[in-house]
Amino acid sequence: MIELNSDHWQIVKDSVTGNRNIDEQSFASLAVLDERLERIRQLGGGFSDIALSSAVEKLRRQPSRAAAV
Repeated sequence: MIELNSDHWQIVKDSVTGNRNIDEQSFASLAVLDERLERIRQLGGGFSDIALSSAVEKLRRQPSRAAAV
């Protein structure tokens, strides 16, 4: 279930900048943003080239803490 009051951008930003620990919520928020970005890309045209920052991509490559449990 997607929380309407959750600020996924802020969670990912804080995780990338070190203002919050990278945790399960970081990866859950990243997954929500990935879904939203994919819907935008499907609009085509200039939208198809939109991508997340290299810092966010670096976060994505980190092993998920949930997978280690």
